[in-house]
Amino acid sequence: MTNKELQALKERYVAAGAASPNEQFADHATNAELWDADGKRMIDFAGGIGVLNIGHRHPKVVEAVKGQLDKLMHTCQTVIPYEGYVKLAQKLSEVVPVKGHAKVMLANSGAEALENAMKIARAATGKTNVICFDGGYHGRTFYTMAMNGKAAPYQTDFGPMPGTVFRAPYPVPYHGVSEDEALRGLKMAMKADSPGSDTAAIVIEPVLGEGGFYAAPASFLKAIRKICDENDILMIADEVQSGFGRTGKMFAIEHSGVEPDMITMAKSMADGMPISAIVGTDKVMDSSGPNSLGGTYTGSPTACAAALAVFDVFKEEDILGKSRRLGDKLRKRFDQWQEQFPHVDNVRNLGPMAAIELVSDKTSKEPRADLAAAVTKKAKENGLILLSCGMYGNTLRFLMPVTIEDNILEEGLAIVEQALKEVG
Repeated sequence: MTNKELQALKERYVAAGAASPNEQFADHATNAELWDADGKRMIDFAGGIGVLNIGHRHPKVVEAVKGQLDKLMHTCQTVIPYEGYVKLAQKLSEVVPVKGHAKVMLANSGAEALENAMKIARAATGKTNVICFDGGYHGRTFYTMAMNGKAAPYQTDFGPMPGTVFRAPYPVPYHGVSEDEALRGLKMAMKADSPGSDTAAIVIEPVLGEGGFYAAPASFLKAIRKICDENDILMIADEVQSGFGRTGKMFAIEHSGVEPDMITMAKSMADGMPISAIVGTDKVMDSSGPNSLGGTYTGSPTACAAALAVFDVFKEEDILGKSRRLGDKLRKRFDQWQEQFPHVDNVRNLGPMAAIELVSDKTSKEPRADLAAAVTKKAKENGLILLSCGMYGNTLRFLMPVTIEDNILEEGLAIVEQALKEVG
């Protein structure tokens, strides 16, 4: 079917709230390239919103999933478990930097991972509240919507949010929130709204995802660790977008040396197969009763096979080394753009988790969401998938596969550069 025919079906049968505004339909893809239903080629700088760190349809992952399909597709692991679940749990336990021996629960999505992390935190501490941060994004279930530090479009139409969720500032000096101010705000939240005696967890993205790709300073993360230790609060690092090699390390929290009590992950964990995980210290993870955690499809055999293959690819293809080198290339180009274009400012990256900000000028720093929208639109017209994000909608984020070929990377960056020239 053509894009036009598929668009007509979408308008007739897909709920408006779930429908993509994009009128192109993906047909097939490989690594960092995608072709739509009309055969138009696109370079992918979005990676399914950070899901494809090792590219579309990595051959080893495809092979692993096909092999699993010949053996077993589903039992529900709580009815009768299978090898992939426990092997993946072992692998995650061995590499995730939590505070002590790690145990694992597998789930289906990032939001589900955060929901279960909070269930576990409540069971482990006997407390109910959670403190999150401005700009944070944790999901679209009711509790994770409440945890999000950005109301629109996630909470707008859905009425009152669940209680027991409180918020503190995230340090973004470019937008006027220093690290000291963020720490003062966190301590004030604990004085005014959620004291340590009521707070089960503090949940933070080491690098804000939807909130704008701002990295928390190591000193800030260490201060949170200290506050948690002093108040019997669990520190939960949400690595759904920043994990699995996006920042040059397996997990972004590793840049700080901080060991949280739990880490949530999903997205690039299985290169496109739906799976997520909550990994925490054994005492914490074992705190709830029998059959208190789970779900029909959690840790499905095919998704576990894909995730195990991803680990093999990381080792065999030096994905973390490629990630660091890609980050260096992006930063070099971004620095050139910041010098070249009056509207490009605050270029930043932690590995290839990289972004630029579009502003009226470098003195006022006034956000220009309209320019970000114009650049993404122009890029799409010229064959590039590019995403904006941030509290002000003026950030361009770059999530191309770490495995992108140099010539494809250059072609895509040239499209962005041309778009910046045309809209400036």
